[in-house]
Amino acid sequence: MYSIFEILRDNWLLLLVGQYPNGPLGGICATLILSVLGILMAFPLSVLLALARLSPWKALSWPAAVLVYVVRGVPLLMVILWVYFLVPLLIGREVSGFTTMLCTLVIYEGAYLSEVVRAGIQALPKGQVEAARSLGHSHLGTMWYVILPQALYNMLPSMLSQFISTIKETTLGYVINVQELTFAANQINNQLLTKPFQVFFILAVTFYVVCFSLTQLAQWVERRIAHKRAGMTAAKPVEAQSTLPPTVATNP
Repeated sequence: MYSIFEILRDNWLLLLVGQYPNGPLGGICATLILSVLGILMAFPLSVLLALARLSPWKALSWPAAVLVYVVRGVPLLMVILWVYFLVPLLIGREVSGFTTMLCTLVIYEGAYLSEVVRAGIQALPKGQVEAARSLGHSHLGTMWYVILPQALYNMLPSMLSQFISTIKETTLGYVINVQELTFAANQINNQLLTKPFQVFFILAVTFYVVCFSLTQLAQWVERRIAHKRAGMTAAKPVEAQSTLPPTVATNP
C-alpha cells in the first residue's frame, strides 16, 4: 500500500497533465477534454441521424440506418483503425493521434447517441406530432420546435451515461499513441518495471472515481426530471377541476 502512495507522490503530475508544458497535454486532463469534445461534436450528428431515420423520405432514412448499424456492429478498435488509416488519405497529410481519436469518437458516439435521441422522440405521445401538424407545422418544423425540446430534456440522464462510456472508451486511444490517462500510466509502468499491479490499480481507481461521480450526477438529474414530471402530472387534475362550472346549491 505504501508503494502506491509513493507512486502517486512521484508521478501525480504525469497522471494529471502528462508531459505538459514540456510536451503535449496528457493524463486525466487529455482524457476529459477528449471525452467532452467527442460527445459535444457527436451530439449534432446524432440528432441529424435520428431525424433522418425517422423521416418519411427513404433517401434519408435508409443511408442513416445503414451507417448506424455498421458503426454499432463493429468494435470501437476497428473504427479507430479505419479512421487512423483513412483520414490521412482523405486530407493528404498526417494527423495526430488526438485528432484521430476525436474523429473516431464523433462517429462512434454519434451512432450510439442517435439511437438514444430516436428512442426519446418515439417515447413522446403521438398526439404531440398530430397537434403540431394540425397547427400548420411541417415535418421538420414539428421535430425542431415541438418534439426535440421535450425529447432532449427527457434524454439528459441517458446522454450523461453515454458520456461516462466515452470516458472509458478513450483508453483505446493508447493503441495510436494518444497521450491520455492510460498512456501516462503505461509510461510510469515502463519507468518502474517492478510495480505493474500498483500502477494499474491507481489507473483503475482514478477511472472509478471519475465515472462514479458522473454516475451520481446522472442519477440526480434523472430524479429531478422524474420529480418534475410527477409535479406536472399532479397539477393537471387540479387545473381540470378548476375549469368546471360551479354547481348551484339547492335546498332539500
